[in-house]
Amino acid sequence: MSERIAHAGLAARRMDAESAAALIGPGMTVGMSGFTGAGYPKAVPLALAARIGAAHELGEPFRLRVLTGASTAPELDGALARAGGIDFRLPYQSDPELRARINRGEIEYMDIHLGHVAQYAAFGFLGTIDVAVIEATAILSDGRLLPSTSVGNNKTWLDLADRVIVEVNHRQPLGLDGMHDIYYGTALPPHRKPIPLLHPGDRIGEPYLRVDPAKVVAVVETDAPDRIGHFDPPNDVSRRIAGHLVEFFRHEIRAGRLSEKLLPLQSGVGNIANAVLAGLREGGFRGLTAFTEVIQDGMLALIDEGVVEVASATSFSLSPASVDEFVRNIDRYRSRIVLRPQGIANHGELIRRLGCIAMNGMVEADLYGNVNSTHVAGTSIISGIGGSGDFARNGFLSCFLSPSTAKGGAVSAIVPMVSHVDHTEHDVGVVVTEQGLADLRGLSPKQRARVVIANCVHPEYRPMLADYFERACRDSRGKHTPHLLPEALSWHQRYLDTGSMRA
Repeated sequence: MSERIAHAGLAARRMDAESAAALIGPGMTVGMSGFTGAGYPKAVPLALAARIGAAHELGEPFRLRVLTGASTAPELDGALARAGGIDFRLPYQSDPELRARINRGEIEYMDIHLGHVAQYAAFGFLGTIDVAVIEATAILSDGRLLPSTSVGNNKTWLDLADRVIVEVNHRQPLGLDGMHDIYYGTALPPHRKPIPLLHPGDRIGEPYLRVDPAKVVAVVETDAPDRIGHFDPPNDVSRRIAGHLVEFFRHEIRAGRLSEKLLPLQSGVGNIANAVLAGLREGGFRGLTAFTEVIQDGMLALIDEGVVEVASATSFSLSPASVDEFVRNIDRYRSRIVLRPQGIANHGELIRRLGCIAMNGMVEADLYGNVNSTHVAGTSIISGIGGSGDFARNGFLSCFLSPSTAKGGAVSAIVPMVSHVDHTEHDVGVVVTEQGLADLRGLSPKQRARVVIANCVHPEYRPMLADYFERACRDSRGKHTPHLLPEALSWHQRYLDTGSMRA
């Protein structure tokens, strides 16, 4: 018996990935593990994609509804999309092949707040979950699962699925044991009770995932790494964005609205987020906490240096070098990191009660503070809203960050009207570019517009935006939120027509 499969009954259900994939049929809804390229099944999706491809060669239809925690990797999203095997996908994705097929209209995609997925499934809004395919680090003697490098929606899929396939990945470190906190106190309305979490480091659940052994129809052993790519190091633009935000935090401390330990941090993934975290270290902050979705390189560094005392998340998103560092020092990290289900990590009430500081990227913002974080020119999805909305609407501070231009200056991140709204002006408190920071709290629409133009717009686009706003204030029929409707999206149309928003 494998040392990682201590349950005799489940050890007897070991099989290869091809045999396990044969248990998944056309038209099924499959809940798979995985969140930001961590903890996703590695072998069964590849075997399933091969099976789907063979069916298509015979002219047989074979497509699936695929639900996950967030984005996965080429072995899952990429392989299934390339095989033409996905009919419907939620809640977040980043694979280029999958994205292209969504934008060509070949795959239906539901973009949804990550904090809503588990309850939507529990409410029955997503239909029956036929099969769950979950990666685990090990199976205990009583059948419980030692989770992998992400928790995501795994608890939900295991609870709701009719049948379960477990991939036991020998590459995942056994030192993860004790890092997870799986809360089993949730219930459906009207029987819900308050979640007893008062601090990001609180442990309110169990270190393992429960699963009914009778539902487990296959156990597949693997030995493969998570596919998480390299992150670009902070550049001058991201460092300037970070500098503006850190100085704003200092301003809030002086005003008595924040303490020196700030409030629990949430940050998106990428070089800007890592630059902000580095800026906090360089700014001399200590004793911080994080209540976020993802532990990335910058967060790991802050834990190493004592800047962050404890970090709560639902997944890792580490570069290969940081993965090695994490594994080498996993005993030290175990007391500093808590991995939870995303239904807890992204829970709106907890975010509001803890008072999180939300820091997320954006595609564009408009004059009045509406933010688009998901679409190009209003019609083509990039990845999805992820958890940014969970934190933006409920956080103590809602900050959106972006370079002021993209595509070599051909695109302005500040436009008259966003082409798609993910976060309305009501949920956006602070907008930051390398040009400066706009504090939108307590301002009317026209006041917000003036602050955004003065502080966040690239100098090349500032006269254009100021001209639009002045004419809108003069000629718009309504003066509360002035717009020239024939021109409001003209910058996007000009980009589509010419490749540039420049006049």
